[in-house]
Amino acid sequence: MLNPFSLAFLAALAVMFVLRLWLGQRQISHVTAHRAAVPDSFAERIELPAHQKAADYTVTRTRFGRIGLAVEVALLLALTLGGGLQALHNFWSPRLDGLSYGVALIFSVLAISAAIDLPLAYYRQFVIEEKFAFNRMTPRLFLVDLLKQAALSVVIGAPVLLVVLWMMEGMGSLWWFYVWIFWCAFNLLILFLYPTWIAPLFNKFVALEDGDLKARIEALLGRCGFSSSGLFVMDGSKRSSHGNAYFTGFGKNKRIVFFDTLLDRLRPLEVEAVLAHELGHFKHRHVRKRIAMLFALSLGFLALLGQLIDAPWFFTGLGVETQNTALGLLLFFLAGPVFSFLLTPLLSLLSRRDEFEADRYAADKASASDLVGALVKLYEDNAATLTPDPLHSLFYDSHPPAALRIARLQPV
Repeated sequence: MLNPFSLAFLAALAVMFVLRLWLGQRQISHVTAHRAAVPDSFAERIELPAHQKAADYTVTRTRFGRIGLAVEVALLLALTLGGGLQALHNFWSPRLDGLSYGVALIFSVLAISAAIDLPLAYYRQFVIEEKFAFNRMTPRLFLVDLLKQAALSVVIGAPVLLVVLWMMEGMGSLWWFYVWIFWCAFNLLILFLYPTWIAPLFNKFVALEDGDLKARIEALLGRCGFSSSGLFVMDGSKRSSHGNAYFTGFGKNKRIVFFDTLLDRLRPLEVEAVLAHELGHFKHRHVRKRIAMLFALSLGFLALLGQLIDAPWFFTGLGVETQNTALGLLLFFLAGPVFSFLLTPLLSLLSRRDEFEADRYAADKASASDLVGALVKLYEDNAATLTPDPLHSLFYDSHPPAALRIARLQPV
């Protein structure tokens, strides 16, 4: 029987579902309406066929996203009010107990979710990405990646989950605070280990060759006061033709990584400008601020879970008659995104602010015109639409719209 929390959950889910569908339809309509002509500010840089490809790519992905949304909502309802979690509990509880029961229960949900998402991921990669000439992945590599991800989930995820469940059951009423400390420490450890231990499992990294580009980058690093453990080129082309550059790691284990597709497409001055943008994030401490914000949010959410874990109405309101730690943790992470969905535009706004700040830094330390040239090529190569719906962009986009971003880099 539904209780008031059930009704609140269904109402929040309905708002999220309808709002996402509406925003998606706005995006489709707006992009389609502007498909016939390149925006004036890009007319001399982008050819009409490239602009239309970006529009079609955006519309196709957005339409397919509605299918993913419907599947996501159906699975959520099936697991909660549909009795799925209760059924999984009924299956595992006679067979396992204690922490092993909790791990089995949670991994069962993860496995079901992954199995349902698998055909969608396959379609995205081998139909949509293939159609627009972005896919370079083979079915064999797709399967290998999947198996590696599953192995990492077990090797890393199972011990972490065991520790979290043990803390929840054995650390008293302040368990949520101790779990938060552990979670923060674990994430910082992963940030430190990822460049040298995890990323190489999926991609090959080779040192950037000596030459004009490396000399320019090292000079830029000196001007920016940034030290790294190396400059690397990643074989991103074995999966996709999309290009990017980033720095990863933590402390003294920071690496600067360039996709090989990026280096093939951009001139050395443009690569320097793109890296200057990434270094702008470092200089303005955007990464640290974002980590601090996520840690603060996680503390708030865990404190909330600390209150809900002992509330029978929380369990029954989400379709579960049994009350225990593992079920409470699962229900919280299933229902939480529904209620926190409206935070999305705030997080997007903060991210766009950081992007503008990093652009200004790049214009100062490298060249605004070279950054503009690089951005135009990246928008074209990645088929990023130049005409997003303003409201859709405001809600979702972590990066500012192309026209606004480039206009701010142009000389007055």
